[in-house]
Amino acid sequence: MKPWKKNLWICWFGSFVTMTGLSQITPVLPLYIEQLGITNVSAVEQWSGIAFGITFVASAIFSPIWGRMADQYGRRPMLLRASLGMAIVISLMGLVNNVYQLVALRLFMGFISGYVSAAITLVATQTPREYSGLALGTLSTGAAAGSLLGPLFGGYLTEIMGIRAVFFAIGALLLFTFVATYLLVQEAFTCSLQKPLSFQEIWQSIADRKSIMAMFMTTFVLQLALMSIEPIITVYIKQLSSHMHYIAFISGVAFSAPGISSILASPRLGKLADRIGPRKVILWSLIAAGVLFIPQAFVGSPWELVMLRFLLGIATAGLLPAVNSLLNKNVPATVTGRIFGYNQSAQFLGTFGGAILGGQMAAFFGIAYVFFATSILLLFNALWVYTQVKPNGTVAKDMF
Repeated sequence: MKPWKKNLWICWFGSFVTMTGLSQITPVLPLYIEQLGITNVSAVEQWSGIAFGITFVASAIFSPIWGRMADQYGRRPMLLRASLGMAIVISLMGLVNNVYQLVALRLFMGFISGYVSAAITLVATQTPREYSGLALGTLSTGAAAGSLLGPLFGGYLTEIMGIRAVFFAIGALLLFTFVATYLLVQEAFTCSLQKPLSFQEIWQSIADRKSIMAMFMTTFVLQLALMSIEPIITVYIKQLSSHMHYIAFISGVAFSAPGISSILASPRLGKLADRIGPRKVILWSLIAAGVLFIPQAFVGSPWELVMLRFLLGIATAGLLPAVNSLLNKNVPATVTGRIFGYNQSAQFLGTFGGAILGGQMAAFFGIAYVFFATSILLLFNALWVYTQVKPNGTVAKDMF
């Protein structure tokens, strides 16, 4: 197997386990907080929100820092740091005695994480350019699958082994990821920078800065759009089926539908981006996603919603791989890690902001307005990409 393909599959597995670890706590967090001595319902909800959100805020802050270190010391060391660090931190979560320790460890997990962004950078820089779209599309399915299966994995292990076992299981998988990365991942890396660059120096090294800014905004808006709906899915399905049984099951199907279709479509759309260019894939994906959000506000049954969300997953499947491909082609290799770190920060901020925005907008204006607002954001984003990103793109050259 060629080195770039071996790197891709090890990074795929690591991204899958990392996102499983980040998302597996979602269904069990309130239950775990209750076990830790918080019994008041409102207090449980409050601490659950803090413990869930604090990881993404910390990750958004530290992603550019780890990206800078990746540019200085290589991407493989960042994979090793993140996988071993998260293995230790997540395992320690299974040993906490109170909610304050849990929140502190969730905060530290945000600081120490960064496997996915380092994996994207390594795969982007070590893969031949003619295969970069395919490789990044395949890699994205690992993170998507982890986000999709993490809550199911966490819920299942909780039922058969207890909540604390969930943390030990994910810790063991991350430790295995560390060993596999250490033994199998190869990187041809030479640092050509004499000293760390400031943000201004990095920004000046990029020839097409408008395209890069448009990609950051696309990542943020996409994640904001997807996460704005997730907190209200169950409530919406209850409204659509007041007499239907198995509300939780149908909500789970609706929640998972975009992830399943995204996993199926991402490699194909990544390959398409290699052939016709990432800009076209981004434009049509944004337009399709923006249009598909509108009928979700008018569905008459939960299964109509599930079908539309499945189609939405196909529409959005090509976005992040195409964004990463365009970023890789438009920035010098010497600052790729930092740029992908900034883009990862935009994704984490979109996750955090979307979860808050969707719930608040639904509470004040109604659920339908969440779909309308998200559609407008995506279509406006498509217009921005059309006006700001050059049709033929720019291939970056090292300037340092």
